Amino acid sequence: MKTMIRLLQISGIRIAAVSALFLLPAPSHAGDPPFLTVGLGWYDANRQVEEATEFRAEYRHDKKIWIVKPFVGLMGTSDGAVYGYGGFLTDIFFGRRIVLTPSLAAGYYSNGNGRDLGHAIEFRSSIEFAYRFDDRSRLGVAFYHLSNAHLGSSNPGTEILGVVYSIPLGPGS
Repeated sequence: MKTMIRLLQISGIRIAAVSALFLLPAPSHAGDPPFLTVGLGWYDANRQVEEATEFRAEYRHDKKIWIVKPFVGLMGTSDGAVYGYGGFLTDIFFGRRIVLTPSLAAGYYSNGNGRDLGHAIEFRSSIEFAYRFDDRSRLGVAFYHLSNAHLGSSNPGTEILGVVYSIPLGPGS
């Protein structure tokens, strides 16, 4: 009897695990177009040491490689920092309207008159939460972290909090 109960418990766990897979959010919608994403943010948002305004533009490709799509971007700040980067992102849909977009990128950073991040090579990890309109454009909030992953002798890193708007560049594939 104990063996039977144990088998039912294990089977129940497996059924629950498989069922949970069907409840997970869906990956990017097939046919989404490439996007031009523009953003305006608060640079060094958590420290308020060397605050600046952040401006950003990205091209987000529509072609997927497994579950990710490539993107490239350019960020600048009101105090002269510039960051050119490229990486991968994935769109996770919650229904038709809500899109969560995590991304990772690497690029070249120049601090200008702004915050010295310790190295010219910086890595970006980002999360974006957006609302998707009928024309596929998106309006969202993004948060990302820049860090040199200890490539330099110092690694202060910084965080950026901003608003983003993604403009579809075509009807989609």
